[in-house]
Amino acid sequence: MKFARVIGTLVSTRKVEGLGGIKFLLVQPLNEQREPDGEPYIAADATAQAGYGELVFVVASREAALAMPHSFVPVDAAIVGIVDDAYTEG
Repeated sequence: MKFARVIGTLVSTRKVEGLGGIKFLLVQPLNEQREPDGEPYIAADATAQAGYGELVFVVASREAALAMPHSFVPVDAAIVGIVDDAYTEG
């Protein structure tokens, strides 16, 4: 599970069965200090509530497929939580 920030949206005209109604969002992965860390990528929004600019939790691989309403759909990354507040010591 990693922090990421939603930086955009993806519009799809066709989707695989089981992904109907799922939003796809462009996310920027972040490090522990919440600074950009790597290239942005697309994640399916399993929460159905994430939006532009929000800090989110993203999972990848099999966990991403399991997080979706219909298990084992073909997704590589999924947003599984929206972070309301985060505190880091130091």
